[in-house]
Amino acid sequence: MKNKLTNNDESLLDTKVDELILLLKKGDIDKEYIKVIQQRINNAIDHNPIPQKFDAFSGLDQEQNRLDMVTNLELLLTQHPVDSRESKRYLFHEKLKRIVLIAIAVTMIILGLAMIIMPAPPYFEMFTIFYFTKDDGITLMDVISVLIVLTGVYLFINAILRKINS
Repeated sequence: MKNKLTNNDESLLDTKVDELILLLKKGDIDKEYIKVIQQRINNAIDHNPIPQKFDAFSGLDQEQNRLDMVTNLELLLTQHPVDSRESKRYLFHEKLKRIVLIAIAVTMIILGLAMIIMPAPPYFEMFTIFYFTKDDGITLMDVISVLIVLTGVYLFINAILRKINS
């Protein structure tokens, strides 16, 4: 990091900081006054025209600036090293999850349609909601079957769209 201070200014600044630290360590100063001093130092640092290299990128991402994103990425990569073998394993697991989700969705669709088409025993047909004729109508079991089919369709579409996006 480049300093624009001369060696004399740098040594003077170091001695003043050391003196401030010694005064604070003595403990003769009130906590409120320490907070005032801290605020003055923070204001002086904030108003110092230090060139910020990444300020141009801050406007691009409102939630997090680029320096934080790079720092977080660097931190993640140091904590979790990734090589091609691990990435292949991760992709295999994601593909397997998608295949299992599609299989569950298809099974739910088939079972729901089978519940609608196949006749159920009278004790299993709970209540008739809407009568077509005197002996036939839409039962609560049919509504439950349609909900199972719709859940299967939702899972199927979700698995297919997830596959396209990734």
